[in-house]
Amino acid sequence: MKLFTIGFTKKTAEQFFTRLQKAKIKRIVDVRLNNTSQLAGFAKAGDLKYFLEAIAQIEYLHVPECAPTQEVLDAFKKDKGAWVDYERMFAELLTDRRIAQWAAGMLRDADCLLCSEDTPEHCHRRLVAEHIQKHMENVEVIHL
Repeated sequence: MKLFTIGFTKKTAEQFFTRLQKAKIKRIVDVRLNNTSQLAGFAKAGDLKYFLEAIAQIEYLHVPECAPTQEVLDAFKKDKGAWVDYERMFAELLTDRRIAQWAAGMLRDADCLLCSEDTPEHCHRRLVAEHIQKHMENVEVIHL
């Protein structure tokens, strides 16, 4: 199974949707805690769902259980915590929420995890993808 990830920050709508189409993405799995922020532009939940379907015939699913809690997020961003601590806390959260079991029953080939971060290095979507890859066989993670 190919599991893709993408962030929308620093991308135009054209760049974003073109990448999805070229990769033949079938469904966006939105792993943001808050998908309704005005700062999200074209990636605001209702708009994004419409654009995905109208432009690229891509399904949309919001799964906030794959997002960090506000407390975990604040400890890293607002309190300027260490990335290694964020990774540890988030990994515990993914295990507690049984995300690997959810993924085994819900994820499909050519799904794409979405969040806002431009690159995957310091992004929870990468951690979610790696958690799933660790617990499921034959999962290839591709960052767009």
